[in-house]
Amino acid sequence: MINRLIRAIAGTFILLSVLLAMYVNQNWLWFTLFVGANLLQSSITKWCLMEDILRKVFKIKA
Repeated sequence: MINRLIRAIAGTFILLSVLLAMYVNQNWLWFTLFVGANLLQSSITKWCLMEDILRKVFKIKA
C-alpha cells in the first residue's frame, strides 16, 4: 500500500512541476530533477525519505 502511495505522490509531483515549468517558470524543472534523483537514490539504497515521512504522519508500522 505504501509503495503505491509513494509512486502516486512522485508521479503527481513530476506532472505538476512539468506543468508549472511550461506555464509559470522553467525553474520548476529543478523540482522535477529533485524528485527523479530521489527516486533513483531510493532504488539504489532501498531508503526513501517520503516513505519515512508517510510512516510518521499516518502512523504506519514497518
